[in-house]
Amino acid sequence: MTTQANVPLPPGYQLEEYRIERQLSLGGFSIVYLATDDKGELVVIKEYLPNSLALRTAGHTLPSIAEENAATFRYGMKCFFEEGRALARISHPNVVQVLNFFRANETVYMVMRYERGRTLQEQIHLRKGEIREGFIRAVFARLLNGLREVHAHKLLHLDIKPSNIYLRTDGQPVLIDFGAARQTLQNDAPLLKPMYTPGFAAPEQYNNARHELLGPWTDIYSIGASMYACMAATAPQAADKRLERDQLVPAIRRWPDKYSRQLLETVDVCMRLNYLERPQSVFALQKMLTGKARSLPKAGLLGGLRKRVLALIK
Repeated sequence: MTTQANVPLPPGYQLEEYRIERQLSLGGFSIVYLATDDKGELVVIKEYLPNSLALRTAGHTLPSIAEENAATFRYGMKCFFEEGRALARISHPNVVQVLNFFRANETVYMVMRYERGRTLQEQIHLRKGEIREGFIRAVFARLLNGLREVHAHKLLHLDIKPSNIYLRTDGQPVLIDFGAARQTLQNDAPLLKPMYTPGFAAPEQYNNARHELLGPWTDIYSIGASMYACMAATAPQAADKRLERDQLVPAIRRWPDKYSRQLLETVDVCMRLNYLERPQSVFALQKMLTGKARSLPKAGLLGGLRKRVLALIK
């Protein structure tokens, strides 16, 4: 099927106990709506509708799915539903709250709490590279608390980036859009086609990397890249390009007079290409960010494994 844009559900459409107000975003994997529930409260609804597998045209509610795409669509729908089930078990102030998930219109919907504020990406754009260290530390210290809870539930995010970090009006960060979180920490979980954002995705996410290479360290690379973007006001060099020719200027060399050495070293170690040289857990990263780690991992300490690791992810 040729990839085409899906037509969203129209304003006023009644979906179970929710009324669609308007479309918020449309991506290749899903459509996101602003809606009201039966109490008049605003909620956000994400509709599973990958445009490479299904097409909904104007005037229709049900998507058209070619026979050759049906099995893949159903499998993705099952994973989306299981993702909603997993996220609904997480109750943390720094993780988006899933309120409900259900099947309708031959697909699946995830209902989330509506938050007021702006994304970190919007904040970066507004500040134009003038984001202070105190702000970075405050945002990511809280965000890591939420990510630690996500990992405790055997779930990876796999698409952490400034546009998926939402800042409430009170400044509290919220990790949103788990659209790529279809890879759990269970060894027997199936591996779907990876979704990632260049500049923020870890090298092991590229080229259909082997399942066992993905772990908490994968999200930690994205955390480091997001902190780097706060400083640079732009995304860092994509990891696959870094594997070919690493042109990324380390934070410690780029901003030695603007941010503390300890913060810059933390960013750099999170963005090591060899996942074995990064912090292996959020707890380890939290200690590093607060200066309580005994020492930073040495680049090249595990150099004997480096060529083999990079060969696996190329």
